Amino acid sequence: MTKNILISGASIAGPALAFWLHRHGFRATVVERAPSLREGGYKVDIRGVAVDVVRRMGLLAEVHAASTDMRGAAFVNKRGKELATLDADTFGFRHGDDTEILRGDLAQILYSATRDDTEYVFGDWITGLDERADGIHVTFAHGAPRRFDLVVGADGLHSGVRALAFGPEEDFLRRFDAYISIATVPNTQQLDRWELLHSAAAGKMVNVYSTARADDAKAAFWFTAPPLTYDRRDVDGQKDLVADHFAGLGWEIPALLDAMRDADDFYFDPVCQIVMDHLSAGRVTLLGDAGYCASPASGQGTSLALVGAYVLAGELAASDDFEVALSQYESEMRPYIEKNQALAKTALRGIIPQSRAFAWFNTRMIKLMPYLPGRNRVLEQMARPIREAANALVLKEFTASVDRAPSS
Repeated sequence: MTKNILISGASIAGPALAFWLHRHGFRATVVERAPSLREGGYKVDIRGVAVDVVRRMGLLAEVHAASTDMRGAAFVNKRGKELATLDADTFGFRHGDDTEILRGDLAQILYSATRDDTEYVFGDWITGLDERADGIHVTFAHGAPRRFDLVVGADGLHSGVRALAFGPEEDFLRRFDAYISIATVPNTQQLDRWELLHSAAAGKMVNVYSTARADDAKAAFWFTAPPLTYDRRDVDGQKDLVADHFAGLGWEIPALLDAMRDADDFYFDPVCQIVMDHLSAGRVTLLGDAGYCASPASGQGTSLALVGAYVLAGELAASDDFEVALSQYESEMRPYIEKNQALAKTALRGIIPQSRAFAWFNTRMIKLMPYLPGRNRVLEQMARPIREAANALVLKEFTASVDRAPSS
């Protein structure tokens, strides 16, 4: 029986899995390298079948209450003039109960729902995995060695568990030759649940927004470039890299770059995917971005994590043989993963226009959209691939061992 499970990562996938493992009667330990729960982060979508997962957790009302509550978005030129606007749901291709929330707010909701039933170990990480007849023996950077029945890598794009159990990151990386940087900045433009987007130059896009209940704003810098060499631990060096790529450009970019320098939640990463032939190796399996990162361009990373957590815990509960359970987890998730990863490449072309002409055409189409014949049909055609991917899995019904009645 696989009852004692170690999860690496306390962002979204890890706590979501801990929630369902407890529901099915497992003991979960979550180890997180950061010294505490990480706050902030970009806004993320919860769509389709992932909404149903959150509903089954009894957390949907709480998630909706913490939504970004965005009103809309506008594309602006270098003088700040609005070129085209869209309401928030149309801009985000949201439908029904689909919602948008800051990553940090969702992480806090999941942590609050699990901290009483789950052992959390902050400020530590896995350094070694040794599978034996009685389970998998794990060594840590700081804590004493421990034995578990299963280890789950839910530790993101740069997963340490994946590196230990499967090999170097480069073996599984699908690059798009694009990068994204996000930082909290002052809301000098007094944005109220509103987003501004500026196509700064060919291959460069900047957007800034402020969400509900937030006094500050978030700025995101997207750009295309050949593979870059940099130190992932050198934050100041990454800030220099972003500043160099956007140097000399207009609009509010110089002020946003200055504010980025002072941000303590600076984020920088390639826009890429993790593509693996197998998600499991012995008593180690991967969840969320660690095993099937779809990239920020897809908008589906959070939904993949939530759905994956539900499926993995359910399959472990449904079988006494962990190998059968892990095989079923992968079999269930594979079509859903592939559908959602397929969204990224097409979406990225719209996010980062590669020519001024394409940026102009894209903005012009958005501006004319309200006046186009068959507007709703056009929007439905644009939204269909996202909705199909978001619903490309039918949730099984798994019997819970611990009764926790849904609150929404």
